[in-house]
Amino acid sequence: MASGIFALLDDISALMDDVASMTKVAGKKTAGILGDDLAVNAEKASGFVSSRELPVLWAISKGSLLNKIIILPIAFLLSAYASWAVTAILLLGGFYLAYEGAEKVYEFFFHKKEHTTTKPDLTLTKKEILEKEKKKIRSAIITDFILSVEIVIIALGTVMSEPLKIQILVVSIIAIIATVGVYGIVALIVRMDDAGYRLIHLNEEDHSFSDKLGRFLVNALPKVIKALSIIGTIALFLVSGGIFAHNLPFLHDLLHGFPALLGELLTGLVAGILVLGFVKTIKKLFIR
Repeated sequence: MASGIFALLDDISALMDDVASMTKVAGKKTAGILGDDLAVNAEKASGFVSSRELPVLWAISKGSLLNKIIILPIAFLLSAYASWAVTAILLLGGFYLAYEGAEKVYEFFFHKKEHTTTKPDLTLTKKEILEKEKKKIRSAIITDFILSVEIVIIALGTVMSEPLKIQILVVSIIAIIATVGVYGIVALIVRMDDAGYRLIHLNEEDHSFSDKLGRFLVNALPKVIKALSIIGTIALFLVSGGIFAHNLPFLHDLLHGFPALLGELLTGLVAGILVLGFVKTIKKLFIR
């Protein structure tokens, strides 16, 4: 009896060791897209009056959890019965991520004047504010769904050769981190300015430590969001390029002489330019 219990504990320990090591690998593979997820959600959760930022973020977080609940069972079924579909979805997602990155670069260079800082409009009525919130929440949840599919599929791709129970545990852990971790950090980011204002008004001294720290946080927020946007765009190219390099043997051989990051960045950039050109051509031909 005792030996059976010890054997069970030993099996559980071995399983958790495997899960921990594979989670690290999957975490590294999904780090780039998690960075983009962070940048995108920081932008979508900003632009509201201070009292509404956290409720909006909580609504998006609940939508993100629901996305994972929908995606995970489908992903595990595909892994068990149609593993080829995982690779196909991975490649399609790679093209989408490359396109999204190229579109961001294109918008930055050719539509710079259209980009304005996101600030809450205090002239809106309560009904208009709530309607604006609903639209932004829906948009954020749809974007999260697409990014969640890629996170789950990329994580699943790293453990495809492992037993199904390890796949389920590893990918589920990554999915939880992708929700709790990302939205927890976003909550801290969007509240930076509010924390800064509280520190500024903590006392009446103009040059106290709290005053300087508060001003630093207030001034840093737009720079942090901008930096995350840039990092997220680069991450899109790196993640998509990595998907192609690791799943297309001829491309892997072609990039053999390049440094890994440079090869993946260039691959993602070229793929993004091609898809962007294709999409714009289709729009010109068929959408007037």
